[in-house]
Amino acid sequence: MIDLHCHLLPGVDDGAVNDADSIVLFKQAIADGITHMVLTPHVHPGRYENNRTNLQAPFVRLQALLAEHNLDINIAIAGEVRLSAEVLSMFATKNLPFIGKFRGKDVMLLEFPHDGIPPGSDKLVDWLMQRDILPIIAHPERNKAIMRDINKVGPFLERGCLFQLTAMSVTGKFGEKAHEIAHRFLSNGWTTIIASDAHNMKHRPPVLSEAYECIETQYSADLARQLFIDTPAEIIQLP
Repeated sequence: MIDLHCHLLPGVDDGAVNDADSIVLFKQAIADGITHMVLTPHVHPGRYENNRTNLQAPFVRLQALLAEHNLDINIAIAGEVRLSAEVLSMFATKNLPFIGKFRGKDVMLLEFPHDGIPPGSDKLVDWLMQRDILPIIAHPERNKAIMRDINKVGPFLERGCLFQLTAMSVTGKFGEKAHEIAHRFLSNGWTTIIASDAHNMKHRPPVLSEAYECIETQYSADLARQLFIDTPAEIIQLP
């Protein structure tokens, strides 16, 4: 399985705290059957001042750490970009991180504020699309505005955005409402990929297998393969 959203790069956001923490999380991911991970630290101006450039050094250091521990997993670096005006300046300085490509466009993991969708969000999406950047909306099923009214995703569906559900929402471990909305996304055919959004071992571990089995059982083996393997592989351009 391929995980395109996780917070396992140590010491840069609210995910892995240090090297030892990161190693434990990677061991769990490998044990779960995850072969590739794109690390997506928060890129949140005013809170986590991460960007494409300054994440390179900690990423290279992590690669060496994994090699030192003989952990066989493929990793890449990107970011989970909070919707903000600073996106424009990050684009101008080539500091927006992309997780891959899809149908000729750069794919960027875009996070809305948890409590809603700010006015003008659709305009920012238009701006990105005009520059061949395709947003994949992170965990829409956990956004409070979408939880209240799933039709709030309409403008983003119309624009061709991709959508990433959280594995724990699919299995019901993020609460009843997130579970319900996640399965409405699945039933409507709106889901592009499912990822762990892993932060820690206690509450948000790097586990995809339970959600994979859930999709296989409730929908189909083909859909499970598409959401956890084939589409993520296409985005990160695996041969």
